Amino acid sequence: MKESSTWVSEKEASQVLRVNQKILEICREEGFLKPGIHWKSSPDADHLPWKPKASYCIRLCKAAIEKRKNDNHYLYQF
Repeated sequence: MKESSTWVSEKEASQVLRVNQKILEICREEGFLKPGIHWKSSPDADHLPWKPKASYCIRLCKAAIEKRKNDNHYLYQF
């Protein structure tokens, strides 16, 4: 997959970024990955509003996650 500003599913983002899907969810919930910048809710009405499926911008998430890994954040000690 070409690393661009393409928005991909959580599963695909997890594979490309080499992080667990739960890590992506935690990063969203803690506000580390920002809505509208790093991730956005799926437009699929079946998943809104309580447990939306997220799409991720690979390019921006990769930079943020690499920074967090370099900072030795606790999420990467699993």
